[in-house]
Amino acid sequence: MAKIFVRERTRVEKGEGLPRFAVVGVEGSDLKFFQVHVRKSELDAIAQAVGAEVVMLPRGTGKDAGEGSGGGKRQKRSIRKRATRRDA
Repeated sequence: MAKIFVRERTRVEKGEGLPRFAVVGVEGSDLKFFQVHVRKSELDAIAQAVGAEVVMLPRGTGKDAGEGSGGGKRQKRSIRKRATRRDA
């Protein structure tokens, strides 16, 4: 039986109108996801259609759990422009 591994997104609350689950991985199927964040109803419909089991992954329990310290947007680096030499 195929398995779809998902976790709840940390910055999305119930009733916010945004997909609450993030697909982490798929095992035992040729299933491809083009949208990483999905709603529970969409996830259940996909699992039923392909005969897969949805596995909910637990949230972290470490000291930084729930603080959002594991990701997000990257810091912008300062980009230096290189001097180009034109041939005449």
